[in-house]
Amino acid sequence: MALLVVLERLSPAERAAFLLHDVFGMAYDEVSDVVGRSPAAVRQLAARARRHVQDGRPRFPPTRTQQRELVAAFTSACAGGDLDRLLPLLDPDVVWRADGGGKVTAAPGRARGAAQVARLLLGYGRRRPSVMRMALVNGAPGLVVRDSDGVLSVIALTVDGGRITAIDVIRNPDKLAGVRG
Repeated sequence: MALLVVLERLSPAERAAFLLHDVFGMAYDEVSDVVGRSPAAVRQLAARARRHVQDGRPRFPPTRTQQRELVAAFTSACAGGDLDRLLPLLDPDVVWRADGGGKVTAAPGRARGAAQVARLLLGYGRRRPSVMRMALVNGAPGLVVRDSDGVLSVIALTVDGGRITAIDVIRNPDKLAGVRG
């Protein structure tokens, strides 16, 4: 899921160059035919895409136990509406990304900064979810939430240096068809 979120942030040309060259092993000459650009331009697109993918990875990833503890504290702070407990869990530059649009309404697609993201989380926390449970998301502890209207969300939390650096919320039911709520 994290890779999909990063790929969605790439331009179509960057995404094509990265996937065709780095993932599927096509030569730059072949990729240039597909994307309609010169091999040199394709090299640049792939290099830029690689940087974006690298930027999406934690430098100091937590252990599974550390992430589970952080997710538990995060859940407790959100459920309790406790801004003072929530803010220290968030990196000052935390990013909120939601898949908005589609068949369900979602929170704003992007937000940045601990104060803004915390206000957003606590605003949504006022409506108590009917289900909120910890689950493995991308191989790490995250959350599965069903709101009071029955809408399912999966929340992936990226942790780096002991704080949450990114919150990725997926609500589109087409993307969550295989998730047990």
